[in-house]
Amino acid sequence: MTNFSLLTGWVAKMMPTDYIGFTFFIGCMAMMAASAFFFLSLSQFDKKWRTSVLVSGLITFIAAVHYFYMRDYWSAFGESPTIFRYVDWVLTVPLMCLEFYLILKVAGAKTSLLWKMIGYSLVMLITGYFGEAVDPANAWLWGLVSGLAYFIIVYEIWLGEASKLAKAAGGSVLEAHKILCWFVLVGWAIYPLGYMLGTEGWYTSMLGKGNVDVAYNIADAINKIGFGLVIYNLAVKSSKD
Repeated sequence: MTNFSLLTGWVAKMMPTDYIGFTFFIGCMAMMAASAFFFLSLSQFDKKWRTSVLVSGLITFIAAVHYFYMRDYWSAFGESPTIFRYVDWVLTVPLMCLEFYLILKVAGAKTSLLWKMIGYSLVMLITGYFGEAVDPANAWLWGLVSGLAYFIIVYEIWLGEASKLAKAAGGSVLEAHKILCWFVLVGWAIYPLGYMLGTEGWYTSMLGKGNVDVAYNIADAINKIGFGLVIYNLAVKSSKD
């Protein structure tokens, strides 16, 4: 009986109809599996690509840990685990920006590009958190600043310095860069949409309000694992050249 009680203290109960909790659990397991895959594949690559694949593993590992806690938080309180989600994003999104820098180093990317993209990503996330959790009365204003930072990142990778470096590198690097750009443009777009659905503002009358955890969870898994698989594929192709 004691062992059973100890076990229930570690495992959160999930109802069969709790589809949101189910996506938290699936997200956790998917990203944990992706981390194992990326970490165990490191030895097959040259040194110049190991860091990129390692970062991919770190992104999914950090997310897996946070999803473990987010699943339990949802089970215990039935509320969106906003603070855990933003802590996850503050750690993983800058690492995703780092991936752009690492693959563009072959074309001469400078650290100024890295810090610029990390800076924009932090502005995007911190202002988003303030709008959702700290100052929801002015969510539209915080969301505006967050959205502007997001579109600056989109501009940078599609038309700015990062784009020019990718074209200069050509080949597999350019191909990988384009796919990552689509992840940011399409995959990341769910986050500002989710922000608007979860907060009050001028947009509420058009979009309404609702729980967006399922969309967030699916988008997180696709974006983070997908990012890593693009890097992995680039490393495989480059190692064969």
